[in-house]
Amino acid sequence: MTTPAAPLLVADAPLAHLRWHGPAASGAPPWLLLHGIGGGRHAWDAVAPALAAAGHTVVAVDFPGYGLSPAITPFDLAGLAGRVHQLVLHLCAGRGQAAAVLVGHSMGGMVAQEVAARWPEAVAGLVLANTSAAFGKPGGDWQQGFLRSRFAPLDAGLGMAGLAAQLVPTMVAPGLPPERLAQAQALMAGVPEATYRAAVMALLPFDRRAALANITVPTLVVTGEHDRTAPLDVARRLADRIAGAVWAVVPHAGHLLPMEQPEALVAAVLQALPPR
Repeated sequence: MTTPAAPLLVADAPLAHLRWHGPAASGAPPWLLLHGIGGGRHAWDAVAPALAAAGHTVVAVDFPGYGLSPAITPFDLAGLAGRVHQLVLHLCAGRGQAAAVLVGHSMGGMVAQEVAARWPEAVAGLVLANTSAAFGKPGGDWQQGFLRSRFAPLDAGLGMAGLAAQLVPTMVAPGLPPERLAQAQALMAGVPEATYRAAVMALLPFDRRAALANITVPTLVVTGEHDRTAPLDVARRLADRIAGAVWAVVPHAGHLLPMEQPEALVAAVLQALPPR
């Protein structure tokens, strides 16, 4: 692999993002990396350069309210999907075809599904990591338990740093190297509390199960063997509903796959969606 160019930080676009240019990426669709609730563009710091080295133009975004992207009201998945679609058009301007490969982790995977349902022509491929096609039954016990677990440390006044210290160790696989655990905790701790609360609430009505049968682009559904947030059976049902989807499970990984096992994630992605 050739070392990709140094990333370029772009703030004056539909979403702030870091962009890497691979050595053979000029005529291929860009790859957009979409983070989860406790993340940001830096969740992909160990993934993006490897994908770029394989020949892709890779863009790691900050959703609204994260990093350098201004907050929006209301914060909902439809609005996030609209911003992603605008960014696809922005990146592909003048190229004749405005489509991108969307690599979505957790909430980012839901946003990717939302884009695919609303603007299928804008999607050239999908990677759905540690995610699902619906967020439980509205008002059901699972949803309510999720809300309690995510908001209790904040309601107790511990702030995002206290939340991250309690929550992140429960989301990763046993034996995660301390430096990777610290990276994940620092990233979550840096999310504004208002953004985090709004993002959690935005998940509640999400249900794109009926749209999965319409997905025709190459798709990888991948999760970690120790993921308890989007467990194996949930991810497997997601893959089963998409015609031709590739299914992969990464050993020694939990819910924060891009930071826990970035090398294994890249390998699975490149095997399922090889460079053209």
